[in-house]
Amino acid sequence: MDKNKTGQHISHQFNIELNEIRNRVLEMGGLVEQQINNAIKSLVEGDTNLANAVIQRDMKVNAAEVAIDEECSQILARRQPAASDLRLVVAVIKTITDLERIGDQAERIARMGIRLAEQERPKNGYHELQNLGEHVARMMHDTLDAFARTDIEAALRVAKEDLSLDQEYDGIMRQSLTFMMEDPRMITRMLDVMWIARAIERIGDHAKNIGEYIIYLVKGKNVRHTSLEDMEQELQD
Repeated sequence: MDKNKTGQHISHQFNIELNEIRNRVLEMGGLVEQQINNAIKSLVEGDTNLANAVIQRDMKVNAAEVAIDEECSQILARRQPAASDLRLVVAVIKTITDLERIGDQAERIARMGIRLAEQERPKNGYHELQNLGEHVARMMHDTLDAFARTDIEAALRVAKEDLSLDQEYDGIMRQSLTFMMEDPRMITRMLDVMWIARAIERIGDHAKNIGEYIIYLVKGKNVRHTSLEDMEQELQD
């Protein structure tokens, strides 16, 4: 057999495998995105059935991470990829870890929502948490879109958006503390609100992490734990 043809066949099959793991990451991301939206909706509407569905579906998120991680391990063992191919596999492994943790946070929101559904609902219907949740859901959508297109500019925008999310989160925390000081009867509920806000904020951190992996994939540069200014400079180099 012609060695060139053999090499082309192996290369073609390898590309198929790489595209497959990219697609599976996006499928897992879509599931996680739905978990976020349903968790927030169940909280705002006091829908315990939807909250329980989120809790049950977390097993699918976990299973997806295990399956993709195993596939990546097999690719590393069989193909021994180098350069950009290796960066893709590494980025996928890191990304699915963050996606699984986002799934955990969505499950936590759902569980806390069930607790809040048993209490008297505030007049605003947890409007502040709904806004924060919708904000992070947009970040998650944009991050997955950036991953699909390997768009580093879009990934950088997600990192910038995380700063805005953090400010919104800080506002909720200050407001909650004020409510507790003004009316001690609200302490239990406000503590739950603060824990949910924290879970939503953590989702934003994980979305930002995925954006950083996209930059690593495209540029080959590790921009974790760097400022936005330094990150922008790295992209210009």
